[in-house]
Amino acid sequence: MIKYPDDYNPILDYWNTFAQNGGKEIVDTKIYSTYKHLVWKLSHNEDGFFYSNFRGNHVLEFIENYCHHSKGSQGGKTIELELWEKAMLASIFGFIDEEEHRQYQRATLIIGKKNGKSLLGSAVSLYLQVADGEPGPEIYAVATKKDQSKIIWKEARSMVKKSPQLKKIIKPKVNELDSEDYNDGIFKPLASDSDSLDGLNVHGVLMDEIHQWKNGESLYNIMADGITARTQPLIFITSTAGTVREDIYDQIYEEAEMTIGGYDQSDGYKDHRSIFFIYELDSRSEWTEEKNWKKANPGLGTIKNRTTLSEKVERAKQNSALVKNLLCKEFNIRETSTESWLNFEDFNNEMVFDAAELKPRYGVGGIDLSKTTDLTCATVIFQVPDDEHIYVKQMYWLPEDRFEQRIKEDKIPYDKWKDRGLLRLSQGNKINYKDITKWFYEVQTEEDIYMFKIGYDSWSATYLTDELQDTFGKAVTEPVIQGKKTLSAPMNSLGADFKSQKIVYNNNPILKWCISNTTVDIDRNGNIQPSKGSNQHKRIDGLASLLDAYVAWENHMDEYQSLI
Repeated sequence: MIKYPDDYNPILDYWNTFAQNGGKEIVDTKIYSTYKHLVWKLSHNEDGFFYSNFRGNHVLEFIENYCHHSKGSQGGKTIELELWEKAMLASIFGFIDEEEHRQYQRATLIIGKKNGKSLLGSAVSLYLQVADGEPGPEIYAVATKKDQSKIIWKEARSMVKKSPQLKKIIKPKVNELDSEDYNDGIFKPLASDSDSLDGLNVHGVLMDEIHQWKNGESLYNIMADGITARTQPLIFITSTAGTVREDIYDQIYEEAEMTIGGYDQSDGYKDHRSIFFIYELDSRSEWTEEKNWKKANPGLGTIKNRTTLSEKVERAKQNSALVKNLLCKEFNIRETSTESWLNFEDFNNEMVFDAAELKPRYGVGGIDLSKTTDLTCATVIFQVPDDEHIYVKQMYWLPEDRFEQRIKEDKIPYDKWKDRGLLRLSQGNKINYKDITKWFYEVQTEEDIYMFKIGYDSWSATYLTDELQDTFGKAVTEPVIQGKKTLSAPMNSLGADFKSQKIVYNNNPILKWCISNTTVDIDRNGNIQPSKGSNQHKRIDGLASLLDAYVAWENHMDEYQSLI
């Protein structure tokens, strides 16, 4: 039975529920940014991909016609997808190229528990097995433990048993679903200790509750490598937040942050093969207000019981020991000491300036040094009379010998930034710190901005500080001790200045990227310092350099103001 006409588009329908003020739905900033980008893509041919209503609706038709609930009050009934589910599935399956191959090869749903993610994963797995038009599809539900890998698979098996149509083409066996007579397809659960992980020719991978995976990166990589022989494979990841840190969950979550943060930046991080749907609170403090609960629980009141959640919240209000687990499991706040520093809207400032027109007299520098793989960044901030703005000039460096490797591994447009003059190369396989002194000297001699102070990490190389002192004078250099005691108050002040649009940085895409990567490490007293988390491809050096300059500026603000 055809349920959706050719012109039906759940992406637009869902977007319209929250895009305008007064919309009936409330979503977090990541979901808002994701759907803003997807709606833009509906009318733009991005990298050769366009939206097909037929392909977007096809997966919905399959699920609602052939997939059945197996448990509870809905047991035996066909699934009726909610609008947020339809929009997500249409987004994953609807964008294709001219050869009708799907754009997205990895889709991730992070959502509060009890929102039906395992049911969705099971339905998607069956679609990939028998309705995706793939000859000989191999579908796998994987986890680091066999019991975990069987959750989605068992639900899919139950769906098959409940469906008269699916039973005709899929045979449930002890440890696989066999559609050999229909299309030579199989669906199996696999775990890290399986003997048959290598040599797979994977069309679909279901990864559920990756927040529980310990040492999960190797399993993830094996399965990701297994999709390379297929034309339109899909890795479908579903999870809530969890307690296992510095593992595959954090890696994928941080890739999601970089991808979503790059949507509004022409030179930002891009991953055109991945799509992320992150339902979470925007701030830890939002859990006490019921209006915010749907940010992490789009199925609240329908799939997920509102009364049960309300009772959990009330208990946590009375017992602070329950708050951490509540935030993690119900609202997708990772159980960690870090959280995002600023939202994109907080620091996005597209104002540009010409230093020659502003004619600043003095500037304050900041330096963040790298080892070999990180960026190195130098910053100069300055003010001019009768102007509250703090203007930011920056330069970045990468080692020349590692330049192409960094572009490839980080998936960051360092080459484009270099062409724009925002980044320079240091000869060899590490940064030559003389390049930093040279740049500060250029700013002073060519732009007539004299160095009043230069803040630097107190652990910086001695010969760099000696060179800076020889060039600019000993009184100019100022060590900035790294740590919460020194950085917390200035970082809070800097964040407030970003939010009030006082920081003008010439819309520098590298600094934007660094800020979007920045989380804060928080101690028990609420003191903070910048952190980049565990993702080795993230960089926060631009923010760190700016913060060192900002600390030096705050320490000598009155004297600096008297000079300008």
